[in-house]
Amino acid sequence: MIPGLPSKVITRHRDGRIHAYVVDPDTFGPLQPAVVFRPRAGDAAEESVVRPDLERVVYTTLNEVVCLTRSGDPVWVSAFAPHSDVRHGHQPGCSLSLDGRTVWVYRPDVMAQRRVADQWVVYDADSGEVLARRELETIGHGGLHHVHPADGSVYLTIGEGQDGAVVLRGVIGADGAPRFVTYPWPDRCLIDLAPGGQQFMTVDHEQGDVAFHDHPGGDVQFTLPVDAFGHDPDDTYVEWSGGYLTPDTAVVTLGGEREDEEEWFRHHLVDVRTGALLGEIDLDVSHPYEAVPLGDGSWLTEGPDDHPVRRSRPTAGLS
Repeated sequence: MIPGLPSKVITRHRDGRIHAYVVDPDTFGPLQPAVVFRPRAGDAAEESVVRPDLERVVYTTLNEVVCLTRSGDPVWVSAFAPHSDVRHGHQPGCSLSLDGRTVWVYRPDVMAQRRVADQWVVYDADSGEVLARRELETIGHGGLHHVHPADGSVYLTIGEGQDGAVVLRGVIGADGAPRFVTYPWPDRCLIDLAPGGQQFMTVDHEQGDVAFHDHPGGDVQFTLPVDAFGHDPDDTYVEWSGGYLTPDTAVVTLGGEREDEEEWFRHHLVDVRTGALLGEIDLDVSHPYEAVPLGDGSWLTEGPDDHPVRRSRPTAGLS
């Protein structure tokens, strides 16, 4: 294992409640929730984030972003106006900044038939005040946030269905004002940030290759197409999953369909310093999107009781 990475808090939604788990570097096996938050009556949480001190939760519904205390008292609520009655096809997402001072919320307002543009909104985490609002040239169904582990900038990848994917980055400047950058690719899905923050990993929206990019500029360090892994690109594709197993090793997931129409997948290791292939790894999962690499040589899977499980393998070959 690789020491030095701090504990992190993850959430899972079960039975209408938000379960918060502390992923501690010294804890393996099934994780038990450190605290369980109860959303307000009638709220269906779409995505959630919990402060590292476990005292507050922020979650999105289809029409609001809500911040509650551990005891369930409202701290602030921000409604997405106007109210949308569209029930499917749009999932607002949220993330907490590295320093815990801001909440970043992606609003897929076009699919919600709320506005003619999606929005990325930055809130003060304590008061709910809107600090910045960026209108986006996207028609997204949902978005995933990734917080940079060193400089605190926030990445957002937006899925636009058959139209592709967009990657953006937001950063709080020295003057306290957020600034936004859109990367010039309409067809790459952000998968993960390196634990040291020096690069990030994307997969082609058409699933033909995986690429590794410099942070923050996005210049491509190297690209690996399907055939680099010894598979036929006509019947094999790169899954939109995987990530950094260690600072220098990434997991790339390939999948396909056999002649009997049975689907298959394999996890491959890549040295992100050189682009060298390091063979396959068995992550003990039942589908290609179950494993979540943590960057320290371990990964999360889902247990039979729906609680996450932290797993690892011997450190030989990992760096």
